[in-house]
Amino acid sequence: MNKKLLAGLISALLAHAAHAFDPFQIKDIRVEGIQRTEAGTVFSYLPVKVGDTMNDEKAAAAIKALFATGFFKDVRLEIDGQILVVVLEERPAIASLEFTGLKAFKPEDLKKSLRDVGLAESRIFDRAVVERAEQELKRQYLAQGHYAVQVTTTITPLERNRVGVNFSVNEGDIAKIKQINIIGAGAMSEADLLDLMVLRTSGWLTWYTKNDQYSKQKLSGDLETLRSHYLDRGYLEFNIDSTQVSISPDKQDIYITINLTEGERYTVSSVKLAGQMLLPEEELTKLVQVVPGEVFSREKMADTTKAISERLGNEGYAFANVNAAPELNKEKRQVAFTVFIDPGRRVYVRRINVSGNTRSRDEVIRREMRQVEGAWYDGEKINKSRTRVDRLGYFDEVTVETPAVAGATDQVDMEVKVKEKPTGNIMLGAGFSSAEKFTLSGSVQQQNLFGSGKHIGVQVSTSKSNQVYSLSHTDPYFTVDGVSQGFDIYTRKTDTSTLAVGSFGSDSAGGGVRWGLPIAEDDYLNVGLSIDRTTLKTDANSPLRYRNYVTTFGARSNTLLTTLGWQKDARDSLLVTTKGSLRRAVLEVSLPGSTATYVRATYQHQHFFPLDRRLTLAVNGEVGVASSYGNKDLPFFKNFYAGGIGSVRGFDSGSLGPRDTALNEAIGGDKRLIGNAELLFPVPGMGRDNSMRLSVFMDAGNVWGYDSKFSLGSLRYSGGVALAWNSPMGPLKFSYANPFNKKAEDKVQRLQFQMGSVF
Repeated sequence: MNKKLLAGLISALLAHAAHAFDPFQIKDIRVEGIQRTEAGTVFSYLPVKVGDTMNDEKAAAAIKALFATGFFKDVRLEIDGQILVVVLEERPAIASLEFTGLKAFKPEDLKKSLRDVGLAESRIFDRAVVERAEQELKRQYLAQGHYAVQVTTTITPLERNRVGVNFSVNEGDIAKIKQINIIGAGAMSEADLLDLMVLRTSGWLTWYTKNDQYSKQKLSGDLETLRSHYLDRGYLEFNIDSTQVSISPDKQDIYITINLTEGERYTVSSVKLAGQMLLPEEELTKLVQVVPGEVFSREKMADTTKAISERLGNEGYAFANVNAAPELNKEKRQVAFTVFIDPGRRVYVRRINVSGNTRSRDEVIRREMRQVEGAWYDGEKINKSRTRVDRLGYFDEVTVETPAVAGATDQVDMEVKVKEKPTGNIMLGAGFSSAEKFTLSGSVQQQNLFGSGKHIGVQVSTSKSNQVYSLSHTDPYFTVDGVSQGFDIYTRKTDTSTLAVGSFGSDSAGGGVRWGLPIAEDDYLNVGLSIDRTTLKTDANSPLRYRNYVTTFGARSNTLLTTLGWQKDARDSLLVTTKGSLRRAVLEVSLPGSTATYVRATYQHQHFFPLDRRLTLAVNGEVGVASSYGNKDLPFFKNFYAGGIGSVRGFDSGSLGPRDTALNEAIGGDKRLIGNAELLFPVPGMGRDNSMRLSVFMDAGNVWGYDSKFSLGSLRYSGGVALAWNSPMGPLKFSYANPFNKKAEDKVQRLQFQMGSVF
C-alpha cells in the first residue's frame, strides 16, 4: 500500500509551485488514535466528506478545523489509496482538581471560580488555561489581603490519557493596614478625615469588621466620602490629586497615602431658576434647599435638583432634566447657581407588567400598585408601589423600571420584577434576659399561603414566668379596599414569683377576631373583638390587694374585650432607624357582662432626628391609663408596670410604682408615664456599619396607683450607656444605668441585658 503523509504544516508546502499531492475523490474517511472522542464528533468538525475532491486547500482547512476544537494535541492527514486517514493525538482530560493548604476559602467555591476561566474536572487539559487558573487563585487571595500567597501547580499523568491537577497553596498571613496618611488637609483635621473612612488601621473591633484589610473598592468609596465631605462644606475646588498604596517587603503591612488639595471655601451668592418650569415658580422655589448667604453644600444642591425632578415626575414628566450650573467668583469666594429645567414630554403609563412571581399570584402584587394603567406617569406613586410590594416580605428583590414604548414618544411601560423568596418559616429560638431568664421559643409560619398573600402562624414561647401557645391567621385583603381580617387563638400561663413584682399565677385561654382599616397611605385603624377566660392563683406570698380581689370577684374571670387601635409608622427602617416617627394608640374596653369591666388606653410617640451622618437623637414618650366601671375594681393583672429595658433602665424590671407594704413588692398601677431620650452613634472602629450602635441615654418614668394622681415630682430618672447589636445570631441589648433619685424602697439593677438567637 502506498501512503503519502500530509505534514501538519501544509500551508508551507502550498508555497511551492507543485502540489503536495494530487487531488483525489474521497471514497472513505477513517479516524485513528482517538480514545475518548467519538468518531462522529470528528466527522462533525471536518470540512470535507465522502465524495468530495481532496486538495491542498481542503487539507489545510481540515487540519485547522480540528486543531481549533482544542481536543487534540496533534493532527495528521494520511492517504491510503482513495481513503483519507485522520490520525489524532488527543489532549489529556482533567480527571481531578484538588487543593491543599486552604483556610480562607472552601474548595467548592474556588472550583466554581476556576470553572469561569475554563478549568474544571472532565474538561480538556490546556496548559494555558491552568496558568490562567493559577492567576485567578492568586487574585482571589489578593482580594482578601493575602499578599504573600504562593501557589504551586502540580500536573500528575494518569491512566487512559488523563491528568490530575493539584494547587498547593501557602496562604501566608493577611496583610493589615499599618498607616494611612492624608497630605494637604488644613481646614479639616487629619484625624476627623480618617474617622470618615471605612478603611482604618487595626483596632479592637477590626477582627470583626475586617476594615483593616485593604480593598480597592473600599478605598474608592472612602475617596468619594472625603470628596462629599468637603463639597458639602463649601470647598468647590476640592480635588484628590493622587493615591499611593504600598506594601512592606515582608508583605504584611499596607501603607496608604492620599494627596489632596482643599481649595477655597465658597458661599452661595444667588440661586435662580431658568428654563421651562411648567409649574408655578413659587412652588418650585420652595423646593430649593440652597440658601444665598450660606456655605455651599453639594448635598443640598443634589437634593434640590432631585426634588424638582421628582415634582415634575409627579405631573407625568418622567424624563425631566434638571441641572445646576455654577458661576464662580474667585475673588469674593462666592458661587451663583442657575438651575436649568427641561421637563421633556409628558408621558403616561401604558401597561403594568409583573414578572418573576413564580408562586405569588399576580393580584397579590397588583393590588399594591398606586400607579394606574392608562394614567399619567406619577413618580411618587410608582415609588410608593415599589415600597408597598417590598414591604410584603415575600420577595428578596423588587425592581421597577419604566422603559419607553417603542415607536411612541409619550408612553412608558411599568415593569415590576420580583425575585421570590421562601415565605414559610420553621424557627427554634433560645434567649436569656435579666428579667425573664432563660427562654425557649418556636414557631411555624407561612406568610404567603399558597401564593395568596394570606398569613398563618403557630407560636410557642416559654420562660420561667410566661408560657404562650398561639395560632393566628390574617387575610390582608379581606376586601378589595385593603381591609384586613384575622383571628387569634391562644393559651397563656403566668407565674410572677421569680420577678420583682407581686407574686401571682394565671392560666388564660381565649381568642378573637380583628380587622384593619387603612385610612391613609401609612395610617391604619385596628378593631378587634375577643373573649378571654383567666383563672387566677394567689397564696400567702401574694400582695393583699391581689388576694382581696380574688376573694371579692372570684378566681375565674370571663372577659369580652373590644379593642380600637391607630398606628402611623413613618420610620426609615425597623432594625436600624435613623429618621422618621412612629405613633400608635390602643384602647381596650371590656364589654358589659364581663366579670372584669375596665377601660385601658395607651399612647406612644417615637421620633428619630438625624443630627448628622453618624448621630441620631431618638426620643420616646408613652402614657397609659386604666380604670374600672360598674362598681368593680380594675383587674390587677391589667395593671401597668415600669422599670428595666424598655422603660426606665437601672431599676429592676417592673419594680417601680406602688408597693405592697408588707411584702415590699411592686403591685403595678392604673397610670403609667415613660420618657426616653437617647443619642445613638456607631461603635468606634466600626466605620459606617450601623449593625452595632452605642448610645447615651436618659430615662424617666413611673407608675401610679388607684388612689394617686400623675405627679412629675415622683418620676424616677436614670442615665447611662447602652449597646444594641443586630448580630448574625439575633438581637442583643446591653445597658448600664445609674438611677439619679432612687428611693429606699426602689430595687436597683444597673447592668441589664437581653439577647436571643435563632438556630
